Amino acid sequence: MSDSKTPMRTRRPDGTHRVVITGMGAVSPAGVGVEALWDAVMGKTCCIGPITRFDTEGYDVHLAGELRDFDAVEHGLTKKEARRFDRFVQYAIVASDEALAQAKLNMEEEDPTRVAVVFGTGIGGCDEFQAGCDALREKGPKRVSPLFVPTMIGNIAAGNLAIRYGMKGECLNMVTACATGAHNIGTALRDIRHGYADVALVGGAEESISPVCIAGFANLGALSKAADATQASLPFDARRQGFVAGEGAGALVIESLEHALARGAVPIAEITGFGSTGDAYHITAPDPTGEGVVRAMADALRESGFAPEEVGHVNAHGTGTPANDKTESAAVLELCGPEKGARVPVTSIKGTVGHTLGAAGALEAIICALSVARECVPPTTGFAEADPECAVNVVTAPIEDYPQKVALSNSLGFGGHNACLAFSPYQAD
Repeated sequence: MSDSKTPMRTRRPDGTHRVVITGMGAVSPAGVGVEALWDAVMGKTCCIGPITRFDTEGYDVHLAGELRDFDAVEHGLTKKEARRFDRFVQYAIVASDEALAQAKLNMEEEDPTRVAVVFGTGIGGCDEFQAGCDALREKGPKRVSPLFVPTMIGNIAAGNLAIRYGMKGECLNMVTACATGAHNIGTALRDIRHGYADVALVGGAEESISPVCIAGFANLGALSKAADATQASLPFDARRQGFVAGEGAGALVIESLEHALARGAVPIAEITGFGSTGDAYHITAPDPTGEGVVRAMADALRESGFAPEEVGHVNAHGTGTPANDKTESAAVLELCGPEKGARVPVTSIKGTVGHTLGAAGALEAIICALSVARECVPPTTGFAEADPECAVNVVTAPIEDYPQKVALSNSLGFGGHNACLAFSPYQAD
C-alpha cells in the first residue's frame, strides 16, 4: 500500500503516513460552528444553564450544557431527516457538514472505498429509547415505532454519515463511554497511517440530556448539584463536586498528508501520536495511581517523536469530579516529572460546555488542534480555587504567542478506557 516514489516528507521515519486535519466542525452548547466553540472557550464563557428539555422537579440536578434553539432544518437537514433522526445523529450531520465544507472534500473526485467513517456515541439515542419504552408500557408492543431500533442504536450516526456522503470505506462506531470521541479519531488515525484508508470522517456525538440519563448519572453521584451555573462545572477546582452533562458533536476530516497535498487541501494541524490503554480497575472510578493515563500519554508522545519535556500543554479530560481531576493531575506529574509537571499548562473546556460524554474527545481534539495551530492555550472556565491534590498548572487566562511542538488531549471513560491524542503544528518538512 506504499509507493516508493512518494517523497519522504509525507511519511514518518518508519515509512507510515503522516496524518493531518483538513476540516473541523462542531455543535456544542456554545452554538453551531467551530468558531462559536473556540470563542466561548477563549472568552471563558459559561454555556451551562437550567435544563429546559424536561421538567426537573424531583431531580437533584437542574443544570446542563444544552444546545438551545437548535433547528436541524436551519442547518441543512430535510424536514424528513429532522423527524426521523435522533438528536445525536442530527448533531453529527451538522458538525460533519461543516468539517467537510472546510476540507473541501469532493466525493465525486474520490475513490469512495478509500474514505472511512469512524464516528461514535457514548450512549446513543436516549430520546428514542425512552419514547419506545414509554410506548411499550403505556400502549403495548404494537405501538412501538418500527424505526425504534435503527433510530436508537449508536452506530447509526456513522451509518447515516456514510450514506449521506457516499463514503464506502470502513464504517465504525467505537464506544468507550467518555473516551469515545478520542478513540474514534485514534482508530482512524491508525487506519490511515498504515494505508487502509486515505481519508476519514471522524468524531463523536451525544444527546445525554434526557430524563433517564440525568436521573442515572445523578443517582450515581457523578453530577454537580450546584444551583449556580457558573459554579457547577469546576475542573481541578477545590470546590468541584461533579460534572455537568453536555451535548453536541465534534467532527474532523483527517487524511494522509500525501492525499491532502495531492488534492490541494490545506492542513490545519498534524495528529502525531495516539495512546490507548485500560485500567482494569473499576467500572466507574479511575485507577487513583493514574498509571493507565500515564501509559496512554507516554505512548502518544513516543509515537509523536517528542519527549515529556517538550509538551506544550495538556488539554485534560478534566471533568470536575473529585476522583478524575486528582488522578489526571497525578498522571501529568508522573509523566513530566514533578518540576515540569507543575509548570506545563493544563486546561479543560468542560467549564464552558460541560461534559459532552461521547462527543467530548472530538470537541477537545478540535480545541487542542487549534491551540497548536494558533500558538495559544485556552483558559479553564470555572477554575478559581486551587486544590493541593491537583498540583498542576491550570490555565486561568489565555496564553498567547506560545509556539508548541506537541500538545496532548486526554479522554477517560467509565470502564477504565484511556485515550490520548498528540497534536503538532503542521510543518511541510
